[in-house]
Formats: sequence, structure tokens, C-alpha cells
Amino acid sequence: MDDVTKNRYRTGLEVRRSVLGSPHVDRAEDAATDFDRPFQQLITEAAWGTVWARPGWSKRERSIVTLALLAALGHDEEVAMHVRATANTGASRDDICEAFLHVAIYAGVPAANRAFKIAKEVFAQMDGAKAAHG
Repeated sequence: MDDVTKNRYRTGLEVRRSVLGSPHVDRAEDAATDFDRPFQQLITEAAWGTVWARPGWSKRERSIVTLALLAALGHDEEVAMHVRATANTGASRDDICEAFLHVAIYAGVPAANRAFKIAKEVFAQMDGAKAAHG
């Protein structure tokens, strides 16, 4: 790995942790095998070390766009993960609602309906965890 790639990976790991949380990143890193480790490196460098680390957009803005894209594409697990990540990015529940309303118009009502359902489930889990921790 050259220095540029190492720096991009390090930056990506920092950004990934700041958005998804260290426990999530640690689980992904610990679960990596020789087979999928190159994939973990790719997403850390490209998604997190390049795109998410770019100047110009805040993490909140990137979070909103990411949620809309994932919902439009029907990537349910990723929608749930990124709804949870809004606790770290600053995207509000109102922001998420607005993003999913755009999904309804531009990608279809069924995609938005599914995304709203997933978000409500995640919010219930988050609210329950918050209540349990006082």
C-alpha cells in the first residue's frame, strides 16, 4: 500500500467511525476474512476516505443524500444502518422524512413506503435504547 492509499485508508477509517460508530466499524473489521478484506479496504478508502471526506458538504448533507439513494435502490439493511448513523451526522428525523418524500416522487411510492417503515423501526429501537440508558 503506497502512502496516498494509506492516508486515504486512515482518513476513511476516521470518517467511517465518526459516522457509523466504532462498534460497527470494529465488527466489520473483525469479521473480515482474506476473501472480503479487499472489499472492506475498498469501501473504507473510496466511500469514506474519498467521498465522505470531501470538503463542501457536511456529514448531515451526505447522510441525507445517502439515505435517499439507498432507499431509492431498496437497500434495506443499509437504510437502517444509515438511519442509525444520523445520531452522529446531525441529520434530523425531519431531514429523513423530507429525503424519503423525495424518494416517493422520484423513485416510487413503494421504495419510500419501505424506507419509512425501516426508519420507524430503527427510531423505536433508538428511542428504546435511549430510555433504557436514562
